[in-house]
Amino acid sequence: MKPRVGKTANREFVGKLGERSIIETMKKYFDVMPESPVPFGDDVAAAPIDSECIAVLKTDMLVDKTDVPVGMSLQQAARKAIVMNVSDFAAKGVQPLAALVSLGLPRRLCEADVEEIAKGLNRGAREYGAFLVGGDTGEASDLIIAVSLYGTAIKSRLVLRSGAKADDILAVTGLFGKPPAGLRLLSGKCEVSHELNKTLVDSVFMPKARLREGLALAASGSVTSSIDSSDGLALSLHELSRMSGVGFVVDKVPIADEALRFVECCEVDALDLTLYGGEEYELVVTVDPEFWSKAEVAVEKVGGKLLPIGRVTREKTIILEINGKSSQIEARGWEHFKSEA
Repeated sequence: MKPRVGKTANREFVGKLGERSIIETMKKYFDVMPESPVPFGDDVAAAPIDSECIAVLKTDMLVDKTDVPVGMSLQQAARKAIVMNVSDFAAKGVQPLAALVSLGLPRRLCEADVEEIAKGLNRGAREYGAFLVGGDTGEASDLIIAVSLYGTAIKSRLVLRSGAKADDILAVTGLFGKPPAGLRLLSGKCEVSHELNKTLVDSVFMPKARLREGLALAASGSVTSSIDSSDGLALSLHELSRMSGVGFVVDKVPIADEALRFVECCEVDALDLTLYGGEEYELVVTVDPEFWSKAEVAVEKVGGKLLPIGRVTREKTIILEINGKSSQIEARGWEHFKSEA
């Protein structure tokens, strides 16, 4: 299709702009909803229902070319499309209730393929307590699965990206590095043992949203800010920093043992894998130190673990402190249009 050329003098291509710049450009032309419960740019959107209750909304799109690695089945891809959205609800501490799905289907797909997509969508929704209630289908040149989630919440209990304050404890709900390592294996860049290969690849094909942990943390009232980490730990920290107007010192690198074993086999930089890899659906949170024990217990009660990795600072810099050495954590990770699919 020949691209349409607008009347504006700005001719910067989206491939150079990147996802975040595109969003900022579009925001300039949007009227802001009066008394919006959630600022534009958080993990979810929301609209008021009454003085206390809000409707929580989220939409995210899975595209075959950029989001489905080689070897992932259609059922796994459809389930992932649900998980991507649920993870953002988890970051806000909101239970998803219903999902709408819009499908762009290439003509090359057959009825059995459509059945696999349907199974994956339903599996993902039911796994996290939601139901599919409708949607739309159309023809597309590439497989597109666009999911929209709906839920409700008490406005005052919603955990935003903007509440972190100096001296809060920085924590995550799990270890990092397995999905980016698995993606490298799928691209044929390295070989490891069969057991390790299966563990790392499974982390890519069957991601898990931390919904139980997110709900428990929100209910505990101990968390001051929260974000989904699917674009990478480093970018997540920079987003929290921007929205909260704070900085971070990271003094514990939350790398998974399996990722360390991968690093030993494949001569990959462990910090790069952990900080900048992406595709982990962990929560990155800040916790009031007075309520740390309460937060830790809340997560343990639902079968999870809350791992402290650093602290919040007044200085708006993001620093890694390891073995007495300090370095800047860069604002890079996965970004549509800029990152290579």
